Amino acid sequence: MWNNRYVRVILSSRILLNLGVWIRNFAVLLYVSEMTDNDSYYVSLISVAEFAPIFIFSMIGGTLADRWKPRRTMVWSDLLTAASVFAVLLALIYGSWHALFFAAFVSSVLSQFSQPSAMKLFKRHVPDKQLQGVMAAHQSLSSLFMVIGPVAGAFVYSAFGIETSLTAMGILIVGSGLLLLRLPKDDEEPTAGRGKAHFLQELKDGLRYVAANRTLRTLGGTFVAAGLAVGLIQPLLLFVAIENLGQDRTFVQWLLMTNGAATLVGGALVMTAVKKAKPQQLLAFGLLVSAAGTVGIGWSHSLAVIIALQIASGLCYPLIMIGIQTMIMRNTEGAYIGRVGGVMTPLFMGMMVVGMSLGGGLKATLSLQIVYSISAILFMAGSAALIPLLGSGRSRTSREDYRPNA
Repeated sequence: MWNNRYVRVILSSRILLNLGVWIRNFAVLLYVSEMTDNDSYYVSLISVAEFAPIFIFSMIGGTLADRWKPRRTMVWSDLLTAASVFAVLLALIYGSWHALFFAAFVSSVLSQFSQPSAMKLFKRHVPDKQLQGVMAAHQSLSSLFMVIGPVAGAFVYSAFGIETSLTAMGILIVGSGLLLLRLPKDDEEPTAGRGKAHFLQELKDGLRYVAANRTLRTLGGTFVAAGLAVGLIQPLLLFVAIENLGQDRTFVQWLLMTNGAATLVGGALVMTAVKKAKPQQLLAFGLLVSAAGTVGIGWSHSLAVIIALQIASGLCYPLIMIGIQTMIMRNTEGAYIGRVGGVMTPLFMGMMVVGMSLGGGLKATLSLQIVYSISAILFMAGSAALIPLLGSGRSRTSREDYRPNA
């Protein structure tokens, strides 16, 4: 696998990209928290700036990535991201700290074009028998940075400040783009001549395909519930550290690192279970454990209990991810994989953004404990939505008589 130039170069560039993004994420979180005296509204707004573009641009980015040259798309995405970071750094130096939200927004927008382009290159240049290993390595890389990212981000910010953190991110992103230049030049795209009408038709076909597939429709309902559940508590772990545990704001890095380390271990443990359990069973169980962990974290004031729950949630996170990915892959024709992902991702991310927008206000109006309890109920609802599928096997779109060009 590592002898493949595309795998080697793309994963190496993702290392630099992930490190840069995590340094920025934590620097912005800690800086905004400090500037606003832990104002939950502004803390929530950071997450909205990071995740809203995923909802808005996911399907557009996936469809365009199929039409554009992937190497060039990835390189320009990285270089434009770096340029936006340096522009925000200048604005920050001259006193406009609110520009930090713009940096997070632009980076998230451009990732919607870069990520599907990387998947496109893997699909083209990695043999089928190695593809699963490459996807596992790609996922493990993200999990690894869940462990080291918060520590690296908090260290750089605490030691050097926000300006140095943004500069470091910009340099790392430029490095990622330069690494990608080592890939062979793109072949001419057979879809380069498609017009606007064809593009819009492809978008409509993706929506119709999901609507016609019973399994994907059910999975969509789970995505809505789980996305809202995750969004409500996404910005509030900081307040678990401060209010429930009485720790400094930087302590949140250790909670995230614990969860990330457990995710790495869970990914290794679940490899054998995947062969024995149906993906919908893995997903339902993972959501139920998330529900229990969420309500416990929200109400507990014990460091040992919260750490244990973070570990349990992390161990089961791979169940959720593998369940989702396997269900989509098994119930989607190859020609629709990108567009189905473009439809399903906004369902999750859209509700996640709604939840993040509401989380800070609900916490201020109600309490941290009540918001975490609401999130747990939503996780259980997402699991309950899968009940009709727990005894079923693969669902085929063809059985539902969908013909996109009919």
